[in-house]
Amino acid sequence: MSTAQKTELPNVSEEDLKILNSPIGLKYLFMDKKVDIAKALRMTKYEIELKEFQAELVQLQNWVITNGKKIVILFEGRDAAGKGGAIRRFTAHINPRHFRIVALPKPTDEEEGQWYFQRYVNQLPKPGEIVFFDRSWYNRAVVEPVNGFCTQKQYEIFMGQVNEFERMIVESNTYLIKFYFSITKEEQERRFRDIKSSPLKKWKMTRVDERAQELWDEYTKYKVKMFEHTNTKNSKWIIIEADKKTKARIETIQHVLDYIPYQEKV
Repeated sequence: MSTAQKTELPNVSEEDLKILNSPIGLKYLFMDKKVDIAKALRMTKYEIELKEFQAELVQLQNWVITNGKKIVILFEGRDAAGKGGAIRRFTAHINPRHFRIVALPKPTDEEEGQWYFQRYVNQLPKPGEIVFFDRSWYNRAVVEPVNGFCTQKQYEIFMGQVNEFERMIVESNTYLIKFYFSITKEEQERRFRDIKSSPLKKWKMTRVDERAQELWDEYTKYKVKMFEHTNTKNSKWIIIEADKKTKARIETIQHVLDYIPYQEKV
């Protein structure tokens, strides 16, 4: 930037100017027709921090592979809360042969006749693997009862078994991390409008999504019950305030990096 430009930006430090003059900074600075210095600086700092954390995730995965560790990370939250986007940032640069993203469809007739947790057991990681669940067995805690996809008895059986199921996972030398992405009703409505208006995103809207605003209070009721019953000593919920997607992504990655002791062995 020129000296003239510097004098017009008294609130921008020399360090900020260096950041804005980087390739990433210039990309965001001139991304829109109308230059927004504050936004460009914020997005540049986010991308720099994200890349640093993604490099750390590569080290974490190397530790997982070398030491035969197992990690399960659950991403739960309301529709359009940003779960999928966060998972994509986690997996952008790690070895695809040693992680899986699990987003199970509606159960088959055969699966309907099985123990509810069976199809999730089949997806748990083998040694040296990380598994990301884009929604998980907690469908039965919130989505299914709210939308009438399970009976009250099925819901109660699930709630009676889930903590023991997770205890067994943890005791099998598996790291279990449970994220809940929390957004406001207004932000969900805004994101739904964006999805519907975009020819590239509108496929994401489902019939369940269409009713999410209408059933907001019912989702809240079951969400509270879920937290009260399943936030255990060995398997706590990590609530991520997700109205700001970039902040939510950084917080989730940082939590995993802080929680997993991957620097013990290299």
